Amino acid sequence: MPENHASAQDIDHVAAGLVACLPVLTRALDRQVARGYEHPKPSEAQLALLRHVEENDGVTVRAAAEALLMKPNNVSALVTQLTEQGLLERRQDAADKRVAHLHLTPTARRQVADVERLMGSHLAGALRALTEGELDALGSALSALSALTQHLHARV
Repeated sequence: MPENHASAQDIDHVAAGLVACLPVLTRALDRQVARGYEHPKPSEAQLALLRHVEENDGVTVRAAAEALLMKPNNVSALVTQLTEQGLLERRQDAADKRVAHLHLTPTARRQVADVERLMGSHLAGALRALTEGELDALGSALSALSALTQHLHARV
């Protein structure tokens, strides 16, 4: 682990700022996307599951729950909802009928791509309103935010 010389006060200040800012950023983006999306927008949990299945075709409910840091029964409920909406398919495991593998439907692939495009468009529009210095600072922070995410994920 790299050595960190930041003061406890500096770390607390950054932590408080992120705790205040990130949920507001997520909600604002979510609302903008919902207004411009022609279908009922999937919840953030549904979207996270759809993204995970897209990246890990055939994943099981248990493995998805572990990766998403969610309870298996909550993921199972999301799978039921998304299956009823025609966005996910459950396919039984050939060796163990109790295990189901998850797959996106073509409709889900289109809808996830549409939501991603809308999110990117709204975020790009907001980024264009920033100064060059603010944009540079955010660009420089991306790797640090990824590392922070990995550290938090590993602690759970």
